[in-house]
Formats: sequence, C-alpha cells, structure tokens
Amino acid sequence: MDSLTQAALGAAIGVAVMGRRTKPWKAALVGALAGTLPDLDSFYDRGDPISNMVLHRANSHALFWQTIASLPIAAVTAAALREWRYFKPWWLTIWLALVTHALLDWTTVYGTQLGLPFANTPFALGSMFIIDPLYTVPLLIGIGVALALRNVRGWRWNVAGLVLSTAYLGWSALAQVHATGVAQENLRAQGHQVEKLLVTPAPLNTVVWRIVAITPQGYLEGYYSLLDGDRKIAFDRFPRGEDLYAQLRDNRFVDAIARFSHGFFKMSERDGRAVITDLRMGMEPRYTFNLEVAQRQSPTFAPLSPPTRFTDRPDAENGLPWLWRRALGEKAPPPR
Repeated sequence: MDSLTQAALGAAIGVAVMGRRTKPWKAALVGALAGTLPDLDSFYDRGDPISNMVLHRANSHALFWQTIASLPIAAVTAAALREWRYFKPWWLTIWLALVTHALLDWTTVYGTQLGLPFANTPFALGSMFIIDPLYTVPLLIGIGVALALRNVRGWRWNVAGLVLSTAYLGWSALAQVHATGVAQENLRAQGHQVEKLLVTPAPLNTVVWRIVAITPQGYLEGYYSLLDGDRKIAFDRFPRGEDLYAQLRDNRFVDAIARFSHGFFKMSERDGRAVITDLRMGMEPRYTFNLEVAQRQSPTFAPLSPPTRFTDRPDAENGLPWLWRRALGEKAPPPR
C-alpha cells in the first residue's frame, strides 16, 4: 500500500495501544514512523531494476525479522521518550505497526515475502489496490479526532477508524471471491482454456474488478463491476510473446520476473530490445513494470546487463471517467 496509508495505520495502532499512557501525538508519531519503516528497503539499490523489484518487500517485510527488530526499536523509543516504564506497550506498538504493514501489503497483488528467512515465496492476496481511499480515510479521520480531542472519546474514534478499515479489508476479500466466481463462470461458458487466472481490483476501488486469464493462445483481459446488470464479461485477447519467451527463458532476468509474477507476464520487442512485462500491475496496454532484458543481434538476442525499466503512464484523462462509468454498471469498453 502507499506510504500515507501505512503511516496512518501505524499511527492509529500507536494511539490505540498507548491509550492514556502517553500523549496521543507521541503515540501517533512513533506508530507512523514504525508503519513506514519497512519500505525503506526501496531506497537500497541492488544493482539492477529487476533485483530491486523482486527483492522489495523481502527481509524488511518478513514477520520473523520484524519481530526481532521490534525489540531494539522499542528500546530506543522508550529511552528517547524517557518512558521505560511503558517499554512493553511501546514494544507492542512497534511490533504491530511493523507486522500490519507487511500483512496489509500482502493484500495487494505485488508480492510480499512474509516467510523469510524460512521461505522466499512472494505472497499476494490481490484483493486491494495499492491506493484505496475507502480504506485510508477512516484511519485518517479517527487519528485526526483523537489528536484533536485528546480524551477517551477521541480514542474511541480512533478505534472506530481501525475497525472500519479492517472491515473494509474483509469486504474486499469477499468481493474478490465473488468476482472470481463470476469470471470462472464466464470463461467456462465462452469455452476458454485457462491456465492461470488473476482477479484484482481496478484502481482506487473494490467495485470494478480486472480479470486476467492466461491461455495457450495468449492472455485475456476483462472487467466486471459488482453493479453490472448482468454477470456477462467481455474479454479481449492479446498476444503473450511465447516465441520470444522460448528464446529467452534461460535469461536469468526473464526467469526472475516469470517466477515473481507467478506466470502473469508477457514478452514483446521494442526498438530491437526484448521486453518482459508484469501483467499484474496496470491495464492493457499500460503497465508499471516493463523490463528490457536483451538486445537483438539478428537472429538471436544478447542479454542486457543491467536491464532497464520503463513505465507506461496510465491514461488518467480517459481512464478515470471510464472507471467511474464502469463502477456504476455501464458496460463501457476500457480505453486502449
């Protein structure tokens, strides 16, 4: 999730745990800082954009390492604030802010390596978009009221914000299950042979769901709104670049993205360079992670070291009006 949301979640946890033990602004500040701490790994350059991509949300997001790190961080916090008598609640604040950061990231589609150092699987539920105001706003309101009132009533507002935002996470998971069932129903009825299926929310909401289905002939993309008048989904088919992948599957960077994306990728050629694209983040034809991994030296390709990354910016001018219309159940085709 975005940094503002993670800071808001950490701040709300700090206020909820510390209660009357310390001033609300202290609890909110420490919680917010702890809540954003795991994402500092994004500032560490590992030498190439693919390593930076697949190793983000790794050790700093691992529940085991977060638990270990929470002890010295809590000790430093208690010492700096001269509140050693509250070491245990400060430790609980730090620990909860860290682990809820990782667990909230798990609800997105990117992939979070929660199990390190025992397993490096990138877990991804994919029920939440990385920015969702309906999750963040209740947290901000609860924190704001708590800081303004600085009493039990304000603490209750903060807890209410936490409860509402957590309930929204539950809603998103249920909505994803429903949208997945509708997608499977449509794919079977239309006779598609599906190898892999991905159902994630479209940007900024959990009403419109994006569906990506990997098939032997490429991949399909379609959209379903919970407010659609019927359960029919129109799919568009796109090439996946299987021939190009066959030539480059032994390239270590290609293999890294293929594994990290759980197979939801495509390959293409751009200005004589082979490009691998993560299909999970973006919408056709614009994607966040496009990696140039090889240069054509006819008839083969030579690996690029290091690879380069480029991002296709989303078409907000056409995309946002389309998203609003689609959320209301209008069967408008997506902007391409």
